[in-house]
Amino acid sequence: MKYSEELPLSAQFYKLFETTGWNDNYELNPEELYTALKNSWYTISVFDNNQFVGFGRIICDGIAHALILDCIVHPDQQGKGIGKEIMNKLVVKCKKHKIRDIQLFSAKDKAGFYEKLGFEKRKNESPGMGLKKYW
Repeated sequence: MKYSEELPLSAQFYKLFETTGWNDNYELNPEELYTALKNSWYTISVFDNNQFVGFGRIICDGIAHALILDCIVHPDQQGKGIGKEIMNKLVVKCKKHKIRDIQLFSAKDKAGFYEKLGFEKRKNESPGMGLKKYW
C-alpha cells in the first residue's frame, strides 16, 4: 500500500465516495466534491498497485479545532488495516500541530472501529449540533 498526501484524481475519488452511499444525501457532483477536497487542511490517499482504495481528510483552523471527514476504504479492501492507518496518519498530523480538539464525523455503524482508536461517542448532554439540508 502506498499512502500519499496527494489528492487522487476527481473521478477516482468520486467513484470511491459513491461506495459509501453518503451521496444519496449530499447530492454532490464530481466537481463540487473535488472542490471540497481541495479545501481540506490535510489529506491522505491510499493506493494498492495504482488502484485508489482509501482516503481520509481533515478540515482545520490550524490551532484549536480539527474535524476528520471522509475516512473511506473501498469495500473490497476493508479489514486489512487501511482505515486504521489512515486514521493514525490523520491524528498524528493533528498532534504534530498541537490541535486541542479533534472531532470526527462517522457513520453510526462504524462507531466501534473509531472507539478502538480512542475516539468516544458524544454524550447526549454534550455540546454540538448539526444542520442538515437547509434549502
